[in-house]
Amino acid sequence: MDWLTNIITNPGSIAHLVVIYALVISLGVKLGKIKFGGVALGVTFVLFVGILVGHIYSNYIVDPATGSTITHSAQKELIDFVKELGLILFVYCIGLQVGPGFFATFKKGGVGMNLIAVGIVMLNILVMLGLYFLVFDHNNYNLAMMVGTMYGAVTNTPGLGAANTVVKDFAGDWGAAGMPDLASSYACAYPLGVVGIILATIVVRYLCKIRLEKEQDQLRLEREGNPSATPKHLVLKITNPAVVGRTLHDLHSFLKRQFVITRCMMDGEVFVPNGETKLEMGMRVRLVCVQEECEVITALMGEAVEDEDWKEADEKIRYVSRRYVITKPEINGKTLGQLHFSTIYGVNVTRVTRNGMELFADRNLRFQIGDRILVTGPEENVERLKRVVGAQVKHLDHPNVGALFFGILLGIIVGQINFGAGVKLGLAGGPLVVAILIGAFGYRYKINSYVSTSANLMLREVGLLLFLSSVGIQAGAKFWETIVNGGVHYVWTGFLITIIPILIMGVVARKVLKLNYFTLMGLIAGANTDPPALAFATQTAGNDAPAIGYSTVYPLAMFLRILMAQVVLMIFLS
Repeated sequence: MDWLTNIITNPGSIAHLVVIYALVISLGVKLGKIKFGGVALGVTFVLFVGILVGHIYSNYIVDPATGSTITHSAQKELIDFVKELGLILFVYCIGLQVGPGFFATFKKGGVGMNLIAVGIVMLNILVMLGLYFLVFDHNNYNLAMMVGTMYGAVTNTPGLGAANTVVKDFAGDWGAAGMPDLASSYACAYPLGVVGIILATIVVRYLCKIRLEKEQDQLRLEREGNPSATPKHLVLKITNPAVVGRTLHDLHSFLKRQFVITRCMMDGEVFVPNGETKLEMGMRVRLVCVQEECEVITALMGEAVEDEDWKEADEKIRYVSRRYVITKPEINGKTLGQLHFSTIYGVNVTRVTRNGMELFADRNLRFQIGDRILVTGPEENVERLKRVVGAQVKHLDHPNVGALFFGILLGIIVGQINFGAGVKLGLAGGPLVVAILIGAFGYRYKINSYVSTSANLMLREVGLLLFLSSVGIQAGAKFWETIVNGGVHYVWTGFLITIIPILIMGVVARKVLKLNYFTLMGLIAGANTDPPALAFATQTAGNDAPAIGYSTVYPLAMFLRILMAQVVLMIFLS
């Protein structure tokens, strides 16, 4: 059994390190599924298991070769490498995920919601700094530890990683305590952070005297009064002389409405129109438009009629509707209008499905790799279009690894650029910014950034688990010492950092923006990038309003959480 003993106790062995990681991750993920008061900590439990394992190995396991306790010092560089690599993979995949919708979140009502999220982030920092000056001795060590406390209080692991990179690169005077272990203060504040976000959300409800039943009714009335842009099928008879003789291209310019005519019937003959098709008096057309514009389009073109029996005519021309997945890089980033599907191929695209959401096929909609399009037209033409868009689903099963690591390469380079006074984005901020920009604008430079949802989630989870386990293992050696020497202060200060900003900005969002409470619950969860809070909000609401609030502010909140950790430390430590 010497080989087994060697694997467990030899800190210089790669096998030893792999065993430690496998133990910490597998046990942490398992325990993270256990719910405490209806809330599970998820993969973050890996951090606590890592701390426990690191503490045991650093204090109680003796290396037979030296007779002293195992410290992992022989593996420090390897653990640092695994930690940084995990963090880079995690933040880069987050950037790719939020990139396509990052700038869209600032449109319309998203501006106000994002301002509330920014307010929560900034108040977290102000409360943290206020408590630091009021409670702790003013030195670099305590400031860094309070930054770790803040990120535990808002349950934001990427921010912890970004802060760690700054602390590691800072060569200043840390005092008698040595280099601060941010993971220890993070772990102290994290449990009450999870509870505090949910608790503060509930307190906002009572402060504003909100009744859930009234919020449900208000949400229902808002949706009935403003129908979503879901596709609606109509059959119209052309009776308005103003549109007779106009081509479909002219008609779009004349009406200035979003619609797609999929088929026309004239004198009993059914055909697929294109951009040059002219409308005639008495012609019947089948079209798809957004629901809220049905009445307007009907009034402008003619009158609604009963759905004709097109079946016999469809069989004669073998008219079909099929869904295809866009897999060709040449299509990525092009608008539907630029592709001229109706004019060149004699088919129409009526719907686009992206990330589970159904979008109206507007001429200005830009296609992305992975979009599912609903194509209608003669079977021969539809089959011909299949070769144009790719429709090779198997191609999407393999992530574009080359482009992914090229993006990471650019991110690392950008992260090391010195913007003056030692300020730089670092190993976390650089890849995040580059990933967001590639996700949003990569199509303009022929960069295919597509990563399937499952592949993105896999890389993200693996990166996060490697980071958390590494941080936990390294923090374990000093964790108990941190608890004994004032760790309780990180617990209660962290709780204040959690609840005060939510209470202030929650009331402002309700009183000033008049946000629906269910949307506000999702906003608070998104501003803290906290999935357990979103799960609680969704369970309370019983609708998708929290998810809308969460997704609207999450991209900007995540970006700020990661970036502000570095900005605060660089300003004060320098």
